[in-house]
Amino acid sequence: MEDDSEPEQRSWAHLPDVCLRHVFHWLDDRDRSQAALVCKKWSWAMYSGSLWRRRTITFYGRPSRAHTLEFQSALWYVKKFGKYLEHLEIKLSNPYNTAFTQKFQVTMRGLLSHLSKCNSRLVSLSIKYLELDRLIWKNVVRAQFIKTLATFLKRMSKQLDYLNLKGARVTLEEGCELLNSLSFLTNKGFISEINIEDFFSLHLPVYSSTLFHQTMSKFHSLVILTFNYNCISDELLDILQEHSAHSLCTLNIKCHIHDPHGQVVWGMSWANLAKRAPKLKVNFFFERVMKHDHLARILLVEIPVRSISLRSCYFNDPDWTMRPTLTNLLPAYWHVLQKLTLELNNDHELLDDELLQLILSCKRLLFLKVWAFLSVTFMEKLLQNRADRKCILTTIKVRIYTARQETSEEDRLLCDIYRKFKYLIDSELNYFVITYPMV
Repeated sequence: MEDDSEPEQRSWAHLPDVCLRHVFHWLDDRDRSQAALVCKKWSWAMYSGSLWRRRTITFYGRPSRAHTLEFQSALWYVKKFGKYLEHLEIKLSNPYNTAFTQKFQVTMRGLLSHLSKCNSRLVSLSIKYLELDRLIWKNVVRAQFIKTLATFLKRMSKQLDYLNLKGARVTLEEGCELLNSLSFLTNKGFISEINIEDFFSLHLPVYSSTLFHQTMSKFHSLVILTFNYNCISDELLDILQEHSAHSLCTLNIKCHIHDPHGQVVWGMSWANLAKRAPKLKVNFFFERVMKHDHLARILLVEIPVRSISLRSCYFNDPDWTMRPTLTNLLPAYWHVLQKLTLELNNDHELLDDELLQLILSCKRLLFLKVWAFLSVTFMEKLLQNRADRKCILTTIKVRIYTARQETSEEDRLLCDIYRKFKYLIDSELNYFVITYPMV
């Protein structure tokens, strides 16, 4: 009698390599290992370089047994298949004591040493939120880790295209040492994307540092640069204009209340950079920097601003008003602004009319996110203008703050508004609007 399972076995045995690799792609490490035991062909599939191009390793500050096994497995596979690695992400989950940082430093030293010997493909490295200024980092451990990372960056500087060290919180000297490592071999850095947001410790006036300017002058092909406003100066803009104007497309700039941001930057410096880098778009993210005079010093009309995010983080400061920013400052970007995010605790001033007028004046505005004290009728007016093609918004996300605990009346009105404009919302908008009691 013929074995009914034979055709099925034959079909799996002759599965094309490309299909087999695709199946393995969707398996986790444990399942891949089990599948590799089936036969030689499946074992060979396990060693396909395409399966090991991207890896994320999470270091758990408070590991459970499952987390420990997951970490050990990920580490083992990176070492085994590290020669294929192109994108590596290192995550720290809840680091809480010096023992953890010591273990992290030792493990990273071994891992990076191994990769520097076997890997010639790595183009992307991300190690976020190291927070090296915390007390859980002993000075000697911190110094050893920075030395290890700098050595690795030197060896990878010719091939690395993306580096993300967001939240490292290093000193000026340490930060420049790490960045200089990227240009170690040729004294020129050709990396295209760097994220150094919150890279330096709080309160540092990086903009006045000659060492920082010398470091940044070594980068000659930047496409995307993400950093803090405490790094901005006329000198830095001139450096970007001289060395990266041909490639520069995006500057992501964060301005935090605790970072120095009182420096004078001339509009002419921005104008010269924008002229030399015609593809340049600038995205601003403000955290609790809300006062008009502070914003006016930063948001100069010469900047090609694509996106602005203003977040008060629920803080209520009666010393500032949002109205002059909405009526005098932001309209200057009517021809370039595409994305606007406002998260405001504005219970002392109603801004419906000013905000609506700003939206209608920005002819390229596509994305709107507002968390603020607004009236429900604001949404009706906004949608009516969108229906009349007086704006081109494609995304509307609004959280309407209210000082009342009971919001049933507002919710009913929002439902009525949705029904009125349902045809528009369903066909043309990414739309989300709710009420939110602030009591």
